[in-house]
Amino acid sequence: MHKYNKMKGKILIPGNSPAAVPSNPLTISAVRKMGCLKTSNPFRLIGYVLILCVARLVLVGCTTNSWSKGELAIIDDAVAPMRVLTIDNPADSAILRTPCTDLTPEMLASPEYAALATLMVATVTDPSEDGVGIAGPQVGISRRIVAVQRFDKPGEPFEVYPNIRIIATRGDLCPGPEGCLSVPGRRGTVLRYRDIDIQYTLVSPSGVSSASGALRDTIERVQGFTAVIFQHECDHLDGILYIDRI
Repeated sequence: MHKYNKMKGKILIPGNSPAAVPSNPLTISAVRKMGCLKTSNPFRLIGYVLILCVARLVLVGCTTNSWSKGELAIIDDAVAPMRVLTIDNPADSAILRTPCTDLTPEMLASPEYAALATLMVATVTDPSEDGVGIAGPQVGISRRIVAVQRFDKPGEPFEVYPNIRIIATRGDLCPGPEGCLSVPGRRGTVLRYRDIDIQYTLVSPSGVSSASGALRDTIERVQGFTAVIFQHECDHLDGILYIDRI
């Protein structure tokens, strides 16, 4: 039988030496649900090991420090303009409704990040799209990254913002017209703030760490129509479309 030693925080396995397996509340619970297992049954022992592995994955999470194979395939095979996902396609819609995850420092320093940033800007500025902003999930990448046209800066440049979040809003909500590349043929009136703070990870244009040698979070105040664009694109990163706010 497997026994749990409360003093040592271990599962004791008779017949083995040293007869103890490091454990935690989740694995303990899993063993209790399995009942009293006998190590003489190899199939039950395999099941026990699998439960420990699953429990470990649940505890530490399944995130990685690199791009997934699917993401790499999209980035490596893409040409500008990239295909923009739309709600008219059920598979696309599922991706558009999925909350995004952050990019790790390793990803931000990779050539894939630099390629993705370039592709996103080229896509949103292409005459076939002619947008003012685009988010990662709109091109099939469920990561917190957006490209936004800065109407509040000289030359109105497009800039890319990884790991972006809106951390503060000021004033009242104001109505304004909006459309979306992922919702073709429709427009609507949405309430948005005109004064916000954004936080994002600062990355040099080359896609590697800044001159200081380390990535750092940056907070910036944005006002006017550009603030509206940021809110629209950040909604995408949380699986929200502007039509949800009409």
